[in-house]
Amino acid sequence: MNKDMQIVIIGSGNVATVLGGKLQEAGHRIVQVFSRRPEHAMRLANELQCGHVSKLANIYNAADLYIAALSDDALRTLGSQISLPGKLIVHTSGATPKEVLLKVSANSGVLYPLQSLRKELRPYPEIPILVDANLPEDLERIAVVARSISGQVQTADNDTRLKLHVAAVLVNNFTNHLYVLAEEYCRKEGADFNMLLPLIRETADRLSRIPPRDAQTGPAIRGDAATIKRHLELIGSYKDIKEVYTLITRQIQSER
Repeated sequence: MNKDMQIVIIGSGNVATVLGGKLQEAGHRIVQVFSRRPEHAMRLANELQCGHVSKLANIYNAADLYIAALSDDALRTLGSQISLPGKLIVHTSGATPKEVLLKVSANSGVLYPLQSLRKELRPYPEIPILVDANLPEDLERIAVVARSISGQVQTADNDTRLKLHVAAVLVNNFTNHLYVLAEEYCRKEGADFNMLLPLIRETADRLSRIPPRDAQTGPAIRGDAATIKRHLELIGSYKDIKEVYTLITRQIQSER
């Protein structure tokens, strides 16, 4: 596959928008966007300067690559709604098996961006990508596309991809929930959450230099029972925060 390949994006959400933009920046040509909601299809098509459709029956059938950036539920039903024999189609899910698109085309696989993507944020972040294919001859074709937009591309089967998806939930979604709790606590207590942003950045950056276990700091790993007691007294009226604080403190202490 060359740099001026024609690509159809099936979907119009965060992943579709960011991948479409990255692929366009890499020199590929987005020829069409599909979304069941015409206004969403039109929005992304205007951004990518391409055509758009809101019915699967009207999808352009002569593209080089089709990217199904859909929810896991939508991926499971796509094969009953569209057939693209001989065309290469990939989905972008970390939790869905590569076989889910076999009814669409035998030439199918996965191009999974292992990153939290938001369509409104610029510049686009660094995006590690995991790839797989149902036919061996398609794997390199998918990898070539992935390497055109990412410097970190690895082959990962269904099991490996799902394990990394679990890990991604832990380090991203769960961590962000802790930020939510901390921001709400600061707001209610009259403290400035923005003062924590350098700490958040430093903690994340540190992991590129040392393992997470070696990066652990704080009263739990030090065995500072007095400080832990004072913290628990202070957050006594915040049930959710106290539960999380107690659970994670116990887990950290068990690793000492």
